[in-house]
Amino acid sequence: MPGRLSRLTRRSEFLRVAGRGRKAARPALVLQALPQSEGPLRVGFTATKKIGNAVARNRAKRRLRAAARLTLAEAPPPGWDLVLIARNDTGTRPWDKLLADLRGALRHLGVLSEPST
Repeated sequence: MPGRLSRLTRRSEFLRVAGRGRKAARPALVLQALPQSEGPLRVGFTATKKIGNAVARNRAKRRLRAAARLTLAEAPPPGWDLVLIARNDTGTRPWDKLLADLRGALRHLGVLSEPST
């Protein structure tokens, strides 16, 4: 099993990434990325009430965490703060398409340079 990712936990960290970072929208998620001069990759996850009730929001965040772990944990690119925001399709999108959405957004923002296999 891939290793753990460092997490963004404070509201101020999420707001800093949202305010100063770039974003890429895909059907299953929105990715916000802010390059940092130093430090490890840090990831935050969020789902608004537009997604649904607490069960739906938690399911969406669980799927985003699992996708991020598979995609980033083996060789995390250093120096990035990322926020993954769930969308309405996050909880029901087929797993392979969810992973493709995440990889595409990461490549679009320059977090991943090569397609990962």
